[in-house]
Parts: sequence; C-alpha cells; structure tokens
Amino acid sequence: MDAWYFTEMPYPHLPPQDQYESDRVSLSNAEFDPEIGADLYNRYLDEYIVADDLGLNLMLNEHHQTPTCLDAAVPLTAAILARETSKGRILVLGNPVANREDPVRIAEEMAMVDCISRGRLDAGFVRGVPYELFGSNTNPTQSLERLWEGIDLVVKAWTTRDGPFSFESAHWHKRSVNIWPVPYQEPHPPIWTTGSTDSPNIDRVAKRGFNFASFLQPYEQVRKLFDRYRNACPDGPEVGTRRVGFMPLIAVGETEAEARERAEALRWFLASKTAPQFRNPPGYVSVDINVRALKGEFAGRTAAIRREGMDYLIDKGVVMAGTPDQVVAQVETFYERVGGMGHLLGMLQAGFLDHEETVRNITLFARDVYPRIRHLGTASTAPDCAAAAEAGQ
Repeated sequence: MDAWYFTEMPYPHLPPQDQYESDRVSLSNAEFDPEIGADLYNRYLDEYIVADDLGLNLMLNEHHQTPTCLDAAVPLTAAILARETSKGRILVLGNPVANREDPVRIAEEMAMVDCISRGRLDAGFVRGVPYELFGSNTNPTQSLERLWEGIDLVVKAWTTRDGPFSFESAHWHKRSVNIWPVPYQEPHPPIWTTGSTDSPNIDRVAKRGFNFASFLQPYEQVRKLFDRYRNACPDGPEVGTRRVGFMPLIAVGETEAEARERAEALRWFLASKTAPQFRNPPGYVSVDINVRALKGEFAGRTAAIRREGMDYLIDKGVVMAGTPDQVVAQVETFYERVGGMGHLLGMLQAGFLDHEETVRNITLFARDVYPRIRHLGTASTAPDCAAAAEAGQ
C-alpha cells in the first residue's frame, strides 16, 4: 500500500461560525491576514518536506474562495515541491479542469512539474466541488462534459509528438496545439480522479485505467464505490484494487489520549459551514441522485459524520486515531471492510494542529505505522518509508 501525506493548507483563524453564513464562496477575504497567511504557507511547505524526508508520498489539492484550503493554485505548490523534495511522488488531486479556461495550459503546467521532479508526478483531474461553480461561473449542467473533454485534450497534448494538432469538442476549440515541454514520464504521468457517489462516472474512470480516490466516507459507502470500480476495471478486480485509494483523518500519538487530542484538532475540517444555496447547483448531479438525496439517502450519512462522537468516526474509518498499534489495526480493519485498496491518503494536518504537533504526527505515522501496513497492497511507487523514518528520528 502506498501512503500519502496531505493537508488542505487551512486558514483556521476565523470568526465564530454564527457570525457568518458560509465558509465557502461568500466569507469576506477581509478576514485573511497576509502575515498569518505567509507564515502558514511556509510552514505547510516545510511539513510536506518533512513528510518527503520520512518516506511518504505527497498529495495536494486545490479549492477556491474558502479558508479551508489556501492552496488556490495547485500547480504552483506542486512545482515548489518538485524542486524542494527528492523522494516521494507528488499527487495533484486535482486540477479542476471543468472550471478552468484552458486545458492546454494545464497540460503545460503538469509537464513542467513532471520534468522538474524527474518523473515523480501523479496528475489528478477533478470536476470541482459544487460551490466552486459560483466563482468560476461555469454551467453546472456542462461541468461533467467539460471534465472529460478537458482530460482528453490534456492527454492528447501530452502524447502527441508529430507536430501541432487541432482539437474540436463541444466545449474546447484549439488550433495548433504543440506543447513544450512534454512530460518526463512515458507516455504521461499516472492519472487520478475522485468521486463520492456510485454514479456511472466511476465505470468510465475504471475503464480508462485511472486511479480512483474517495474521501472521508464511511466504509460501507467506500465499499460500494470500490466494488463498482473493481467490477468495471478491464484489467480485473485485483488490478482495480491497487488503483483505488481512501483519505481519512489520521492522528497518531504515543498514547491514546494524545492521539485523541490530535484527532479533535483535525476534526475542524469536518465542521466547515456551507450555505444551502451553494451545495447543489441545479444540474450538477443527475436527477436520480437528486431523488435519492431528497429521500434522505445521503443526508443521514453526512449528518452523522458531523454529529457523532470520535468513537463513531473511528469505527466508520473516517478518522483513524490512536497509538501506532491501534492505528495499524484500524487501517487493517478498514482495508478488509472495503475489499482492499492500494493507497492510503492520510490527512495528517487540519485546523489548528500546529507545526510541532503536525511534525510529530507525520513522524509517528511514517516511523511506526506505515512500515507495518505496506504489505496490505502493492506499494508500487513509495520509497522505503521504514528506512527513511529511522534516518529522520
């Protein structure tokens, strides 16, 4: 199993939630202090470098108009880490291609990162979460088509070696595409995408051979998603299992009490506030999914994650917290419950978890947990975490 370190680079210094309507879209940027932001950016980059030194892979993502994620331009962060790290792979999960104006620019950016890192890039493409459609002014009924057409254009730009080509689709019209540079990896970096419902889109992801990730869902839902992916994988369910990954919050401590305290700090991420009008723009999801939502199929799960205590979150696999022995056992249990997976995308920093606590969390996970769970999948890309962790003590 490959393990990845992740933080959304939050800006947690906010007013009480009852003083504003939504974390997303409409919270005034007057609340952002550039001096605090500068400190946060630099410490978050330092923590990624620590994770790399200890043998973990690195995962990044991008969001907009929200204090929950300061990484508003993930190609910049990936480029910095491509230069400042040397061991782990760098997963961009991902580029919101449906909301960006030019997929060719994305192809160029990712090719640069792949070259700077000497082939350590994994490139993820995402549709973008619903609330981001307001800032990008993208038609929600077209965003899924834009995603797939954008991916096709990026891949063609990466792999064409015989001069300029033209690309015509419903949403993209490009002439004389001939990118410099091309990716370091042949034919191109591994591709990822994400999903949270068992929509037919998962079948398309599997048939393309892309890696698939699910975030912060109870194991019952993750099992449904992974099974659908495995069943659609043309290379068979065993290969499909190696291509799926899950992201929980992870808190490791010398004692259970220490870990629980860290876990409560990480839980800040689960309590973000999004106004109702930003959650489900008309046309973003299918009629079928909307009907199921109206019947309460998803609301109960989301409410439980926000409402229930830490024991519930640990049992469902949304949080993995405890001593190294306990976290190893939790990972093993989750692995069995979801039918296996190839990637653990660990959110080891969130909210007010400070630099010292974050580094300690990363170190305990890398040194005392990861070497004991690698056997749960085919760790095809990760460096020797055990040796790196020992060297970093």
